[in-house]
Amino acid sequence: MSQFLLFCIGGVIGFIVDAGTLRLLVSGLQMDAYAARLVSFLCAATATWLWNRHNTFRGTRRYGLFGEWARYLLAMSGGFMVNYGAYAILYTFVPLVRRYPELGVAAGSAAGLVVNYVSSRWWIYRRDAKAPAE
Repeated sequence: MSQFLLFCIGGVIGFIVDAGTLRLLVSGLQMDAYAARLVSFLCAATATWLWNRHNTFRGTRRYGLFGEWARYLLAMSGGFMVNYGAYAILYTFVPLVRRYPELGVAAGSAAGLVVNYVSSRWWIYRRDAKAPAE
């Protein structure tokens, strides 16, 4: 359970990066909110990867640095599809979310949480059966 809580802390960090990047791109740089969400996801996924690598799944290394990051992004893509779908639907149909897209990011993050945890835990940071537990 502590591993899941650490994963959730990483999710909060990712949300802050995601929502902050989205706000900067949409409000500051006048970028399209749908395209900006793709960029903000990459930033957030990289931030959560760094957190999870050093905290949540510390010591579980199956791949080199770039290979782990690439696999992590691939694993997060399932959760991102759920996340982005929730965001896009809310942004399209809920005026409050069009005004505050961070609300859509929050709803999408909650929707993708379980998919992302399962893919991280059982694919990217899975322990080998013969490896000793830490």
